[in-house]
Amino acid sequence: MADRRPSGIGEVAFDDLRAAALAHDPWACRRLYDDYAGRVLGYLRAQGAPEPEDLTSEVFLRVFDRLPQFSGDEPNFRSWLFTIAHRIIIDDARRRQRRPRTTALGIDVESHATDDVEHEAFAHFGAEWADELLKSLPPDQRAVIALRVTADLSLEQVAEIVGKRVGAVKSLQHRALQSLRRRCEEVPA
Repeated sequence: MADRRPSGIGEVAFDDLRAAALAHDPWACRRLYDDYAGRVLGYLRAQGAPEPEDLTSEVFLRVFDRLPQFSGDEPNFRSWLFTIAHRIIIDDARRRQRRPRTTALGIDVESHATDDVEHEAFAHFGAEWADELLKSLPPDQRAVIALRVTADLSLEQVAEIVGKRVGAVKSLQHRALQSLRRRCEEVPA
């Protein structure tokens, strides 16, 4: 199949990108994945998904499978995408509750050297700290913050995804931010 990617360097309009992805153009599918996978991964990680990379893949499998059913602009696409991610994280939690927990025995972990170990350690510490802060929030507050910040969705879009009124989402966001602020102030400098 020939690569029908536009030859210009400029941005591709969302409608053109969607049309190309519907035509199964590899560049368009890759572009959708590249543009949104990081946000989806961040949302799933913030929700406490034990395997956020696997769930991100599952989200995009569903997105590409159901793309012909989607209509709308880029903000609508983002809302639709995170609705799928939200439902997948709920389904995953239900699946994990039904399955017994297993423990891996004697797995050897291979270490990889990197060029800048110090930078990687600080980045990892920052990510762990942020994850722990988010995990300290109740699930509904964590979902609202993750959708508002990671997914960059409006209050109305978040309300639709989590099945609450806009006022309730505002309240959850406010309480979550107050709680995070208090926890940040407790951290010794």
